[in-house]
Parts: sequence; C-alpha cells; structure tokens
Amino acid sequence: MATTNDLKNGLVLNLEGQLWQVVEFQHVKPGKGPAFVRTKLKNVLSGKTVDKTFNAGLKVDTATVDRRDMQYLYKDGEDFVFMDVKTYDQVFVPENVVGDAATFLLENQEVIVAFHDDAPLFVEMPASVVLTISHTEPGLQGDRSSAGTKPATVETGAEIQVPLFLNTGDRVKVDTRSGSYISRVND
Repeated sequence: MATTNDLKNGLVLNLEGQLWQVVEFQHVKPGKGPAFVRTKLKNVLSGKTVDKTFNAGLKVDTATVDRRDMQYLYKDGEDFVFMDVKTYDQVFVPENVVGDAATFLLENQEVIVAFHDDAPLFVEMPASVVLTISHTEPGLQGDRSSAGTKPATVETGAEIQVPLFLNTGDRVKVDTRSGSYISRVND
C-alpha cells in the first residue's frame, strides 16, 4: 500500500483488479478546497489510457512488478524470445505484450521486461536505438517542399522521416517513444 503522495511515473497500481501504470501525475493544491492528484493511467494489459483524479493522501494498492534486464534473442511464431541476462533463462513473450516496441527491436538488444506474478506485462525499450537505413530514395538538393525530410525504412522494417542528406546504409539514432529521427551516427 502507498498513498497518492508516493505516486511516480512507471509505478503500477492495482485498481479494481486491473493493473494500471502511472504515465503522468500532477499534485494540485487549489486555493479553495482540498488538494488532489491528477493522473494519466495506462492499462498494462490493454494499453488503454484514462485520466483519473485521486484525493491527496488517499491509500492506493500498488502491484509488485519485477523489472528484469533481458536480451531479445529471436521471434518464434507469434512470440518473442527474451533471455534474462543474469540467470540465462529464456522467456517467451506474446506479441501483444511486446506491442509497439517490436518496431524498433533488434536481435541481441537489451531491454527491460516487467513481470507480475511471473507473467510478462510489458517491454520497456531504451529511449533511443541506433538503426541502419535499409532503403530510402536519394535526396534531391533544393527540394524543400517537404520541409527537408523524406521517408526511410530502417533494418527493423519501421518507416521514419529522415533529413534529405541521408542515404541507404547510413546509421541513425531513433527515439523509440515517438519513432522520430534524432541524429546520424558516425562509426
């Protein structure tokens, strides 16, 4: 048990028998009336997000979530196979649990997999990953009608927008939360 004063991003709550992860929270102390906490919660299993307001100091039930460092090995049918980097145990994680993380997941990449009662809940990617552009059209100098960007397909199959000067084979850093280009990586 914790109170709403202990809320922080990433904390998983057990509300009405369902697991909800705190995405955002804000403590509000209005001029009149009692203080409260405004939160944005994401359902761990369905991915649905809701806004919920709690009175300040209210007790909330926190779920025990075990976050483990895992290495992605390969895809086996509908499942993704991860290996615990400490125990070398292999875990099969269903595709719906991996979710959007699959668009930037490379073999041998380290991620964090969260478990509750030994069942995988979600996969946390690093904030950014370095990927190789597998296909993009050559950029035309002077073509600024598209704000200087063009579509590019990276090695995982995801399509992102990159600046015109990048070519096939270039390595780029990509933000895994938004899927946007950050910078070119020079080896």
